[in-house]
Amino acid sequence: MDLVGLLKSQFLCHLVFCYVFIASGLIVNTLQLCTLVLWPIDKQLFRRLNCRLSYCVSSQLVMLLEWWSGTECVIYTDPRAYPTFGKENAIVVLNHKFEIDFLCGWSLAERFGVLGGSKVLAKKELAYVPIIGWMWYFTEMVFCTRKWFLIHCEGTRFTEKKHQISMQVAQAKGLPSLKHHLLPRTKGFAVTVRSLRNFLIHCEGTRFTEKKHQISMQVAQAKGLPSLKHHLLPRTKGFAVTVRSLRNVVSAVYDCTLNFRNNENPTLLGVLNGRKYHADMYVRRIPLEQVPEDEDQCSAWLHRLYQEKDAFQEEYYRTGTFPETPMVPSRRPWTLLNWLFWASLLLYPFFRFLVSMVSSGSSLTLAGFVLVFFVASMGVRWMIGVTEIDKGSAYGNMDSKQKQRD
Repeated sequence: MDLVGLLKSQFLCHLVFCYVFIASGLIVNTLQLCTLVLWPIDKQLFRRLNCRLSYCVSSQLVMLLEWWSGTECVIYTDPRAYPTFGKENAIVVLNHKFEIDFLCGWSLAERFGVLGGSKVLAKKELAYVPIIGWMWYFTEMVFCTRKWFLIHCEGTRFTEKKHQISMQVAQAKGLPSLKHHLLPRTKGFAVTVRSLRNFLIHCEGTRFTEKKHQISMQVAQAKGLPSLKHHLLPRTKGFAVTVRSLRNVVSAVYDCTLNFRNNENPTLLGVLNGRKYHADMYVRRIPLEQVPEDEDQCSAWLHRLYQEKDAFQEEYYRTGTFPETPMVPSRRPWTLLNWLFWASLLLYPFFRFLVSMVSSGSSLTLAGFVLVFFVASMGVRWMIGVTEIDKGSAYGNMDSKQKQRD
């Protein structure tokens, strides 16, 4: 290991990164909370501010990947489709096998200038993760249970009086009456989705493991579907709802298939230690017109897509490369400048406070500092653990009969 690599693996460096990330993240979350006063006044201004505030947090993780770790992601794609990347709204379908697959997606979004406006279909539990989850909540990220989207398009709780007024509005607009629901508020949903640039969805629903793959293929066999070697069976309902909801908003589906050279097993902890990984991603641009509108046909289309993705992965393991032309989008300096801004703002008072505590000689003060430091370290380790495959959700490990009912 060279001197630079040894330095990157030192705990003191990790402490600096963790302190800057936690302190700046909590400041950003507080500022986001303050922007709530804008919601009833100007929703667009609220969204623009939160888009930029969220960039201050997410770009720090991208900085770790690109500038600290030095990980490079090569895109294999059609040169005719490449100029459209970052210039249109799209649904991004990415395989979910690696601990840092989301970070590679963020890195490419940043290089195409759409990181701040990108959204993801995330599991509900992530909304409670400090900093990242809270940041996503204020950017109106789409959280879902394992079955359905958590979106209340009616805008308010159902009552008989509200239902009567809502149906009068429906009649005036020439819309069909609803018996058990209020008229949905379409404008707020449309404005929300129009603020996005890319909408990321992991159709497999959970990260790939051998146990989950075995159960998933049992379900595939029971349903008469072809087996997949490198993916789980895609969850088609969420994708169908996404396509139906965004059909007039997005232009294409980006089918992204990610893998790492030399059978690398990348981890977020490895990135923090400065380890360089070599990612390859095959990106296909599929016009949304080619995705069927009918839910059953859309489901069949998605299954065929994953069979093709599986073939691409098999070819990659055999040859070490994907089809099409390899390209490397240029790295932008804004993630590094953002981190340097927060570091210069937060590190000086931190070290000054640390020196004053040490010079005070108070054992009680030092014990309190050690306790706070220990709790903060455990908190960061817990957040990193959210990305670890071994500590992933139990979703996908359920009984086959339960999955067949989906």
